[in-house]
Amino acid sequence: MKIAYISSFPPRECGIATFNYNLIQAIGSDKTANSEESFVVAMNDSEHLDTYEYPPEVKYKIRQENQKDYRRAADYINTSVVDTCILQHEFGIFGGENGVFILPLIARLKKPLITILHTILKEPSYMQLTIIREIAKHSARIVVMSHRAVGFLTSIYGIPFNKIKLIEHGVPDLESVDVNPVKASLPFKNKKVLFTFGLLSRNKGLETVIEALPKIVAKNPDTMYVVLGATHPGVIRNSGEEYRDSLKKLARKLNVENHLTFINKFVTEKELFDYLTACDMYITPYLNETQITSGTLSYAVGSGAAVISTPYWHALELLAEDRGRLFDFKDTNALATIVNELFEAPEKLNQLKTNAYKYGLNLRWPVIGKIFVELLSEALTKSLIKKEKDKHIINPDEMPSFNLAHIQRLTDDTGIVQHAKYGIPNLKEGYCLDDNARALIMAIMAYQQNKSKVALELLPVYLSYIQYMQHDDGSFRNFLSYSREYLDEIGSEDSFGRTIWSLGYLIDNAPNNSYREFGRELFRKSVPHFKNLKHLRGIANTMIGLASYLKAHPDDEQIKDQFDLLAKPLKESFIVNSHGHWQWFEEKMTYDNAILPLALFCHYQTTKDAESLGIALESMEFLSQKTLSQGYLNPVGNDGWLHKNGGKMALYDQQAIETMAMVLMYFKAYEITQDMTYISQMHVCYQWFLGENSLHLPLFDHETKGCGDGLRPQGVNRNQGAESTLAYWISHLMVLKAMEYEYIKIDDLMAAQKQVLN
Repeated sequence: MKIAYISSFPPRECGIATFNYNLIQAIGSDKTANSEESFVVAMNDSEHLDTYEYPPEVKYKIRQENQKDYRRAADYINTSVVDTCILQHEFGIFGGENGVFILPLIARLKKPLITILHTILKEPSYMQLTIIREIAKHSARIVVMSHRAVGFLTSIYGIPFNKIKLIEHGVPDLESVDVNPVKASLPFKNKKVLFTFGLLSRNKGLETVIEALPKIVAKNPDTMYVVLGATHPGVIRNSGEEYRDSLKKLARKLNVENHLTFINKFVTEKELFDYLTACDMYITPYLNETQITSGTLSYAVGSGAAVISTPYWHALELLAEDRGRLFDFKDTNALATIVNELFEAPEKLNQLKTNAYKYGLNLRWPVIGKIFVELLSEALTKSLIKKEKDKHIINPDEMPSFNLAHIQRLTDDTGIVQHAKYGIPNLKEGYCLDDNARALIMAIMAYQQNKSKVALELLPVYLSYIQYMQHDDGSFRNFLSYSREYLDEIGSEDSFGRTIWSLGYLIDNAPNNSYREFGRELFRKSVPHFKNLKHLRGIANTMIGLASYLKAHPDDEQIKDQFDLLAKPLKESFIVNSHGHWQWFEEKMTYDNAILPLALFCHYQTTKDAESLGIALESMEFLSQKTLSQGYLNPVGNDGWLHKNGGKMALYDQQAIETMAMVLMYFKAYEITQDMTYISQMHVCYQWFLGENSLHLPLFDHETKGCGDGLRPQGVNRNQGAESTLAYWISHLMVLKAMEYEYIKIDDLMAAQKQVLN
């Protein structure tokens, strides 16, 4: 069984690195594993790949903050001889917000994945919760090291119980020696030794032990508290040895400086075992309960040490049944009492050591390694290798249920508010015409498809806002403050076009004549401004509105003429700018790109203009090549865009309106051509919202029913404004509409999907 291990690795000084090294040795020592060609993909906490002198088993290195390294690592693993992968997960060893960069790697893997979670939070942030759920989705099994961790994963993270495997933290397979060199060393010789080891940082609570020393020393003056371990590298970078120095200062203040020894180094496991078997008591004085796994605690129990600890989660389990003693957080009096009691009763102290030693026999790495070998064999036997399969074919039962809670939250009696802070309306930013026009389209779609009473109630609010922003001459303002003060005189051409789109859609799909007639009145007033449009996206949005209008009024010759006139600059722009490898309307691809081919599809559908269809198909194919080449949607990022004459396409900041336009474009292409490939591509684009994107993070928030404002290099923009949320629900409704076509069969979709992926 050949395994790729994804983790930090020695000589990097990191608990996860040590754990991974030991696991490799344990699995390798099992004769049934046959893991000779296994290798390590090492996480590097530096941009310099030569920071550490790794051993030969490290075949690939990932720079923590370099996104491309993660994708390349997945490709390296996929083309290697390994059968399966093991991921050591700790939020801090991966790049991006809360280590989000690991998600694209595991999503690309084509080998079964076992993930070992070293940290499971009781109160995770939205991002932390999402990351763990995504990891679980892509893993054959999730390994945790305590019963409480199992409960957290099922109750808080919603991970199925049958996907979780409890395997306790392994410990060295060592026995104490007759002559322990540590006992003769200066801090230990002729001393009663209290001992703590691990990387130093403030959450370790070492000050609690120092504050207890005066009472301990008063009864046991030969006591020495030994602290073994270097300061955590992150602490060193931020504040140097400030914490260690503060502990020394505290000891001097309490007159116990002669009873405190620091050994500032990172020791081997054999050396650590000697320290643990040489001490009288091992203490973990952590400051709060939120420690789901402690490698240091496991090592202490495994070595047969008498352990005294605060009642953090792992300690409560591991020290049960008289395998150790507990004292409350920061309770120096209780700690001193326990230590003095055990020094006075050696038989109790020895019983703790015996109980710990016996339990620790089950934690030794050869035992733990065998359990992992069995788990890996199970993953292979069940053929859990991921396939490209039907992941882009959407099962409507797996889509989020339709819910306008966040839209309602953003809407008041004036209109829909532009922005939000997280899921809370940001009233300071007021309203805009663009969003209320989109909201009108969404409300009409929702009422048409779901007979949504909520949508029907919201519809006149958005229509009223549009009317309020229209000048007597038919032009429109865009922005309105929360106090209902106009903030501009003439809105952008984009906002004008989106408004015409919404009014045309209303005229064709209004739920009653009153709304239709009102919409037609606003629409007709705006017609004189069509000829003044100069910008392609304003033109394109307007054209989409005219197409809807002409469905309701096919004999309106004036609007037909306007439609043709608007199509002309769009087609001319494509002809002028498209040459060779560049088949686009402008010298750069910027925002809301798919709206341009969509407008020409609409023009063809109404007028049967062959030139419009040809340009629409050609530009759509070019856009598809640029954004769907990875098997998921990568829309052109706002942070730099894509230029005709060189340069790479900006990957971020990806925007929801890009995705909505793609969904609408592909559905329109299907309507015209009946080519099932476009339905498949529409599904690929829609799933960008649900996590099939470059970071493999969902933008749709199942809790608020809103949508994040974009995909950034470090994660999702958690603000959930009107534009992004409306873009999601319009896309959602369009996908459902496609599913209503009786002649779209799943077999056809599957065949089309294979064509897309190939």
